[in-house]
Amino acid sequence: MIRFECDYGEGAAQPVLDLLQSTNLVQTPGYGTDDYCEQARGLIRTLCDAPEAGVHFFVGATQANFTLIDAALKPWQGVLCADSGHIHVHETGAVEATGHKCLALPGVQGKITAEQIRRAWDEHWASDSHEHTVQPGMVYLSNPTEDGTLYTKEELTDISAVCYDCGLYLFVDGARMAYGLTSPANDLSLEDYANLCDAFYLGGTKCGALFGEALVILNGELDRDFRYAIKQHGGMLAKGRLLGLQFLALLEGEDGTGCSPYYRMAARADALALRIRAAFEAKGCPMLFDSPTNQQFPILPDAWLAKLGEKYATSWIAKPDESHTAVRFCTSWATREQDVDALLADIAAL
Repeated sequence: MIRFECDYGEGAAQPVLDLLQSTNLVQTPGYGTDDYCEQARGLIRTLCDAPEAGVHFFVGATQANFTLIDAALKPWQGVLCADSGHIHVHETGAVEATGHKCLALPGVQGKITAEQIRRAWDEHWASDSHEHTVQPGMVYLSNPTEDGTLYTKEELTDISAVCYDCGLYLFVDGARMAYGLTSPANDLSLEDYANLCDAFYLGGTKCGALFGEALVILNGELDRDFRYAIKQHGGMLAKGRLLGLQFLALLEGEDGTGCSPYYRMAARADALALRIRAAFEAKGCPMLFDSPTNQQFPILPDAWLAKLGEKYATSWIAKPDESHTAVRFCTSWATREQDVDALLADIAAL
């Protein structure tokens, strides 16, 4: 079985394994206070052009999401997000288990707009009973979204302006950040995220690391005492050096031109995914979402899906009608070109 159902089905990129092996017996302090983590923080700050940013490493994205959201919000506040947002539909209520409601807005292609955020804010405060409802305190976005789509710089700038005007924190989930940064449709840089957001993170788990996410906090108010929040939420890894080391390996040599393994592997995954998309479109299959990243969502006749399912694993997404099914084909840093070539040949033969 050739697996295209996710981008975390393999272990880790070779540069990560090499650096972990070569430093295996080096003794360091614990809990992310080691030199490797500090070097990784410095590199990320440089790439973001944010020398004062807080950089904190987590084992996984769910940890990063609910720790940051819980630390930022008052007990009576919730977080605005798309109805397809990861924190709303795919984290078993982790954010809500901390006492903060996900305030879902109807997304289009996985995205919400500045106008929707403004409307939700205004409607809350216009209500005579606003004190009896959850107060919006933050906006959460994924970029790329769960649907593989991207926010443009203009869209993120507009959302940032509304958040600033309303006093809402803006937090971007970057679990697939690498695949967004290297997409041919992308016009955002790490410097843009640093300028427009209160916090965001660079995903590692889905982008070549064994595990790990690098949370970047630009708002000094949020960063103050944040390590207490990490510890209280079970996110402070004793062998924290394992996280910093992986980002050092992934971002080695990066100078803003996309020369590091992190960027190069993601760009390759995007290119392979777009080849898959083109093959399905050549057969007349529409896409459920207009994704320019490593996730593609063809709508297939059920007979075609059954045939491909004999050899390829995918993720079920939706059932547009009785005879068609939308599935996700997901490439990753580790996808083999020969596997994509085999898939393309089988698509052509349908």
